[in-house]
Amino acid sequence: MLVGRTKSLCPVCLRLLEAEKVTGQGGIYLEKRCPEHGKFSVLIWEGELSDYLRWGRENNRAEPPVLPRASEKGCPFDCGLCGEHLRKGCCVLLELTNRCNLRCPVCFASAGEGQGRDLPLEEIAAQYDFLMAHGGPFNIQLSGGEPTMREDLPEIIRLGREKGFGFFQLNTNGLRLAAEPGYAKALREAGLDTVFLQFDGLDDRVYQILRGRPLLEEKRRALEACAAAGLGAVLVPVIAPGVNEGQAGEIIRFALAHMPAVRGVHFQPISYFGRCALERSGRPITIPRMLRLIEEQTGGLMTAKDFDGGGAENPYCSFHASYMRKPDGSLRPLAKKSAACCCTGSDDSRLFVAGQWSGEERRDFGPEGALAETSALDEFLEKARRSTLTVSGMLFQDAYNVDLERLRRCYICEVDGERGMVPFCAYNLTDTRGRSLYRR
Repeated sequence: MLVGRTKSLCPVCLRLLEAEKVTGQGGIYLEKRCPEHGKFSVLIWEGELSDYLRWGRENNRAEPPVLPRASEKGCPFDCGLCGEHLRKGCCVLLELTNRCNLRCPVCFASAGEGQGRDLPLEEIAAQYDFLMAHGGPFNIQLSGGEPTMREDLPEIIRLGREKGFGFFQLNTNGLRLAAEPGYAKALREAGLDTVFLQFDGLDDRVYQILRGRPLLEEKRRALEACAAAGLGAVLVPVIAPGVNEGQAGEIIRFALAHMPAVRGVHFQPISYFGRCALERSGRPITIPRMLRLIEEQTGGLMTAKDFDGGGAENPYCSFHASYMRKPDGSLRPLAKKSAACCCTGSDDSRLFVAGQWSGEERRDFGPEGALAETSALDEFLEKARRSTLTVSGMLFQDAYNVDLERLRRCYICEVDGERGMVPFCAYNLTDTRGRSLYRR
């Protein structure tokens, strides 16, 4: 049965193709045919058509990009953002370096190849200015490569604060946080809010496969450093079929045991772009499968019906739920409309993420770093926030399952000195030989 039509790309040559979403064995498939490389049929949803349609309720609010680029070649070849895009952006990745202290077998940025390069500070300043002129302030994700390879990372954060950005997230493997006493505190004092910590599982076999070496103890030490510095931490597991899909529940229980320092878990089912040593599965991890793993492995502590899709981005890109931990240790799911990190638009999403994923409230810190006295209401609100855990996930698109209807609503962008703001999935798309649309 035909479910809908869209456009996609050939995974071999990245040619623009007409595509259909159709029912098939066990779920919904994206089907397309390249005149040169043949037909491709890719599973995009496991389960019933009725569940697929129910998940995809639309938020039709328009938020056009500020000062959009002219569209000449058409989507997805004119990103930056072009006038065909439906979102102005929310979270922006600023890649500070392509150097890395790991060479992971799985890396969307193919970091650690050769000697690498740091983005000059003057270019970073120019990118901050560009973002403010094109709809900022956005939530800034400091990324790479491994951004902690730079000695001037605190200066970069302070510069961004001076430019008017209010939320800074560090995307990191955590090695320097674990190894260098006082480093987390220095970042916190510079204005860092949250550490987005690569955290793929609770045994070193997983890290050996995905990251190339045992890392679990270093991950634990990195979290200890974040907690001591008052930095919020979000655990970010890349979930790969046959590697660590059996550890979703363990990761969530680990997060619950380390609240309030751990503010959330953000699952990223593996996408096959960039450097990826794993063969693409014929049964990739879909949203229903990920939610089923969470429910089964938490013993029903979290259930699939607790979760909802995104509202600012395309709902088939993400899932999320927030939980309040009660004094007896049980969890109460928060109402979806208040838990949704992207209820109506990009600004709602930006503010929710900043509030939920940050560590201790910066404005409440006294001279010794301890929480100063607050009003009874402030105390109540802060206690409630520290008792809340968000579990979410983002299903990034690769060249096999890319859907331009999803891409046009993307609000997670990479800032590029040449192109401007490029949706994350478009920026990182690679064909089967590793050639990219945008990434240099």
